[in-house]
Amino acid sequence: MKKRLILFAVLIMLSVLAITPTAHAATLLKVGTRDSSVQALQSDLKTLGYNPGPVDGIYGIKTKTAVQAFQQSAKLQADGIYGPLTEQALTRALKTQQILSTAQNYTGAPYLWGGNTPSGFDCSGFTQYVFAKNGITLPRVSRDQYNIGTPVRFNALQPGDLVIFSFLSSGQVSHVGIYIGDNQFLSATTSKGVIISSFSPYWKNAYIGAKRVY
Repeated sequence: MKKRLILFAVLIMLSVLAITPTAHAATLLKVGTRDSSVQALQSDLKTLGYNPGPVDGIYGIKTKTAVQAFQQSAKLQADGIYGPLTEQALTRALKTQQILSTAQNYTGAPYLWGGNTPSGFDCSGFTQYVFAKNGITLPRVSRDQYNIGTPVRFNALQPGDLVIFSFLSSGQVSHVGIYIGDNQFLSATTSKGVIISSFSPYWKNAYIGAKRVY
């Protein structure tokens, strides 16, 4: 009797394990899906500048085409199916848009040594303030900001990454900014306050690395 009960319990466990992948697959959104998750996806795609058609909760051809366009921009397989990898990339893209929008709002803010408010920023005060506005906590000084996150190669930079510089012979971190794409970044400079700069030879010579913190 005990052996039969044990065998029965094992069979139930195996059945649960067999069902689990199907339950995960059911979270995929694709042509034909109709629910509030599709509506949220369509809204997010519109926010990022893609055209999924009406925000109606119906995953049609236009939504698929918009998902494919986003997947291509995110260097994912452009199959038009919204799964975990696409969701992760979309979440980051939305967060990046918020961070860059916040950062650009303070273009022209004056420089202030030790400053960490819009009335005056130093470089790390600016990055800390912008990321805090978007729910991400950074250390206060640039050298500590360089010690967190994931290292990023220069040719793999993405908007929202922290870009780090040194103007000291010791190589110690002395400046930080926020990469915004197209070989440009935003930072609080001593001479002009918060400005957009390009990776000119001046900045490239001082560049020492980048970090991804979300």
